[in-house]
Amino acid sequence: MLVAIAAISKPSGLLVARRNALLLAIAGIALAVHFATWIASLEYTTVAVSTLLVATSPIWTALYDTLVHKRPLTPLARTGFVTGGIGLWLIVGFNRTQPPVPGHVAFGAGLALIGALAIAAYFLLVREVRGDLDTRVIVTHTYSWAALALVVAAAIARQGPPHLDNVASWSGILAMALVSQLLGHTAMNASLRWFTPSAVSFSTLLEPVVAAVAALVVFGERIAPAAIAGAAILLVSLAVVLREEPLAEANR
Repeated sequence: MLVAIAAISKPSGLLVARRNALLLAIAGIALAVHFATWIASLEYTTVAVSTLLVATSPIWTALYDTLVHKRPLTPLARTGFVTGGIGLWLIVGFNRTQPPVPGHVAFGAGLALIGALAIAAYFLLVREVRGDLDTRVIVTHTYSWAALALVVAAAIARQGPPHLDNVASWSGILAMALVSQLLGHTAMNASLRWFTPSAVSFSTLLEPVVAAVAALVVFGERIAPAAIAGAAILLVSLAVVLREEPLAEANR
């Protein structure tokens, strides 16, 4: 998906509106993939691991800028990529907490990483249209495309909505719509006017910590010591990569 972004060059004149509409449609589908894979990963891995792996999006946005826009990485940022990989290995390889569907931890981790790649693609695509469109237009189009894609996917998978008397399910859906989506993602979209996609992703680094604590309190999910060490290494690596981003930009 990140490669597809690079293939769309910026045109001029009357083609700008058509190009923006195409980019917003792709961004909306990427957002749908993000939510679908992230939520699906919770069946196969723990809340803490899933949320932590989804938070790796800054690594993928930085890697995209390095490969496509030829922005050099500083030595410290390159070290951050290596240590981040070690952290991922520790998290996936040594976490022994049993998820709802045991025996498929690697599959759940893969789904979460796809979710990270998808939200990274979303941020990069929105960056491409940020100069031409305001936040309201961007979220209206991308959220609409995401909703449409998810409805179609649910129909194909034959997954209907919860029963009307399922208060817990509908409360969760309402909370995700109003808090996670309307407030969270809309605020991140707006911040792209002033910050890079990697910098915006930095704001999500506390999310895995909060999620891990909440999962421990609510579900009793515990994380193996080696996986905790991997989580700490990964979070520090993410912070290093993001901290080095302004230096890489200055050296271009």
